Amino acid sequence: MKILVLNSGSSSLKYQLFDMPNEYPLCSGLVDRIGLDNATLTHKLFREGIEKVFKYQINITDHEEALLAVTDLLVNSEKGVIADMEEVKAIGHRVVHGGDQFASTALITAEVKKKIEELFTLAPLHNPPNLLGIIVAERVFPSAKQVAVFDTAFHQSMPTRAYRSAIPKEMYTEMGIRAYGFHGSSHQYVSEKANECLAIPDSKIITIHLGNGCSMTAIKGGKSIDHSMGLGPMSGLVMGTRSGDIDPSIIFHLINERGYAPQEVNDILNKKSGLLGLCGFSDMRDVKEAIKEGNEDASLAYELFAYRIQKYIGTFTAALNGLDAIVFTAGIGENDADMRAAVCQNMEFFGIYLDQDKNSRRVADIREINAEGTKVKILVIPTNEELEIGKQTFDLVNG
Repeated sequence: MKILVLNSGSSSLKYQLFDMPNEYPLCSGLVDRIGLDNATLTHKLFREGIEKVFKYQINITDHEEALLAVTDLLVNSEKGVIADMEEVKAIGHRVVHGGDQFASTALITAEVKKKIEELFTLAPLHNPPNLLGIIVAERVFPSAKQVAVFDTAFHQSMPTRAYRSAIPKEMYTEMGIRAYGFHGSSHQYVSEKANECLAIPDSKIITIHLGNGCSMTAIKGGKSIDHSMGLGPMSGLVMGTRSGDIDPSIIFHLINERGYAPQEVNDILNKKSGLLGLCGFSDMRDVKEAIKEGNEDASLAYELFAYRIQKYIGTFTAALNGLDAIVFTAGIGENDADMRAAVCQNMEFFGIYLDQDKNSRRVADIREINAEGTKVKILVIPTNEELEIGKQTFDLVNG
């Protein structure tokens, strides 16, 4: 069965086509800068173990044009992988926020779309383009089953004490204000891979997803029991442009004493904070270059980024009552050996000992980078959110 996975962003469309259930990727790609003059389409084709990459600069005005450009490539005689669009039997869509209505993957109906729209206020940067991707895919692939895979679903196993806040009860019962958790497909995928390596019953794992958005999850026996993000994807760790945890008094001080409008504060915390706010760079690679040039603000940003992760390791080790492994994943987690070293330093009390030589090697696969003979494993596991979405889509339509 051919399953197409779509991740629709505000100005981008990521895609990957899988042959299921053998989990073989046929092609993948990204349409970026949709609606701008310099839109690009990168298409990767996989044949007989060989990857071919095609790049185009094209005029793409909206998501429907983007998806039509992708479908043209899928059936192209030279660059395509299927004979016609009818081969695509199901489409799995990443949806960031499912609230507490969705604890698992869902077949998309009018009611499901309505609920996704109702959650716009909880994920204003993500749910609107996610829903747009669904609507466009329904038009372009009218015979395919459409499936929603929610970032929040994996975290619905968190106990009440982890997801509730100490605020008036009616704010939870009537407004749904609670911690939901995010990056669920990534945390689920890498934790399953980690458990295959560990082979420990009821394992205690902390997964650390570090990209432009960052989050951590405490996972016991394959179930999420706590997570660093909350009502929306802003709290927890320092991120590219998001603040992570801050004292709520700061918000009221800015509004009441400094005259900021609530929307201004929201924009500051979502789009102008994190690494960007600390040193002027939102990309960790740029932060590291600035450190080499002696930029003290960049050095502080790097140190603070690692320190916040260390604090959550301590918190989640307590929540788990022990620790078998920590897992680094996503762009920074998989590729920045210096950040992994910074996180693991001075963590001996938790049984975390890094092997610097193993850590410095670049290997595009699952690897163990802890010192020999130590109890806590330190794993680097490349995430594959698209494959996880594809697996869940396949399981649903064949269940």
